[in-house]
Amino acid sequence: MKRSNTSNKMMKNSQWREKYIYPILGILVTTTILYFHFDYQFEYPLILWQKNMGFIGVESNHFVIKMKGQDVRKMGDDQSKSRVYINGWNSYWLLEAPSKEKVSRMFKKGAEMGLNVCRTWAFSDGPGPNSLQISPGVFNERALEALDYVIVEARKNGIRLILSLVNNLDVFGGKKQYVKWAQEAGVNISPSADPFFSDSTIKGYYKAYIKAIITRKNSLSGVRYSEEPTIFAWELINEPRCESNFSASILQAWIAEMAAHTKSLDQNHLVTVGLEGFYDSTIGEKSEVNPGQWAALHGTDFIKNSAVDGVDFASAHLYPDSWMPHANDTTKMNFASKWIDSHIKDAENVLKKPVVFTEVGSVSNVESQGVYSKIYLFRIVYDKIYESATKGQAGAGAMIWQLLVEDMDEYGDRFSLVAWNHPSIYKLIVKQSCRFQFFLRRWKDIDQNDPCFGLVS
Repeated sequence: MKRSNTSNKMMKNSQWREKYIYPILGILVTTTILYFHFDYQFEYPLILWQKNMGFIGVESNHFVIKMKGQDVRKMGDDQSKSRVYINGWNSYWLLEAPSKEKVSRMFKKGAEMGLNVCRTWAFSDGPGPNSLQISPGVFNERALEALDYVIVEARKNGIRLILSLVNNLDVFGGKKQYVKWAQEAGVNISPSADPFFSDSTIKGYYKAYIKAIITRKNSLSGVRYSEEPTIFAWELINEPRCESNFSASILQAWIAEMAAHTKSLDQNHLVTVGLEGFYDSTIGEKSEVNPGQWAALHGTDFIKNSAVDGVDFASAHLYPDSWMPHANDTTKMNFASKWIDSHIKDAENVLKKPVVFTEVGSVSNVESQGVYSKIYLFRIVYDKIYESATKGQAGAGAMIWQLLVEDMDEYGDRFSLVAWNHPSIYKLIVKQSCRFQFFLRRWKDIDQNDPCFGLVS
């Protein structure tokens, strides 16, 4: 009788496995094969395959990796092991890429170079067919899903994102589009774009946009953006300028208000402003660091703006070709060196925060006859950031403007490049990644097939 019962149980277990377990396993295996084989062409919720990543925090003048809820101040000796330095790049175009394949390839190639952070737009404002925000509070779900895909693909490749939330420039709508919306709603404001920083209606529009983005649940992963560790930081605005107020007081108040608003919605992520890094003319010797007197007339100041509570790290850009178009190569080189040194020193001694050079660009079609060139600019920046890291100073990273993949000319500008088509630049980028791996002791035995082989010692 017992033998019969045992046989019946075994038969039932076998039937159960055949009816439920095997089909489920088959579906999982098939789905996994399809996902990894077809990659960007095949979609389904990816939460089970997402990399385990901690959030980024700031301890003094360093970035550190922390797990959610962890107090960075109590990490002790683990802080040095968890430090993060940025070797990154810009690809503003990810949100409106012509295909998902382009997004996937960009992240894959970035990871192959050892790059760890990408800065891109999380905005596109206006009535266009590809706009993310069509009108205040009205969104294009297709564009939002494109942003979802960018975030999922970044995490899949171990890349973190700095997401910029609005443009100072008119491209992709920018602050001018917000002013236009307010005028259409009957708000009596000047036709310039500067009321973006002071008008209460416009600030309300922008605050609502920040909330909509931060609280969004990713349609692919099911993770809210506020809970997504692949997001490195929120950038309040790309290259803010308020030219109607040279003293920077209007922009200063706006930064404080929007940083506080962002932090009230999201305590997991860092916030930065998005500054070009110009100094106010009232700061005397500091204004001499600027590329020209014109740079002090845009209502911004690197030190004042970056010192705001709620701003976790400072940012600066570097464009010698654009800022000093008539200077010779040696002058541009000397300016770049002084510019980097000044901002690292101020971040270290005054702000006591990390500083990241979030856009570093050089004109691609310049055939330099002197010491200055694209590769030389990148080498200056990389060497100074690495030197700062080895000294424990505030220089925390640099990001190239900008990288493309093949057949993307319509998204390029005079600073863009496909890095792997330029072996010397490609090697320089990889070398910087390898140096930081070695410095942070995240090293492994390497062979001749490793991209770091022969680049560091």
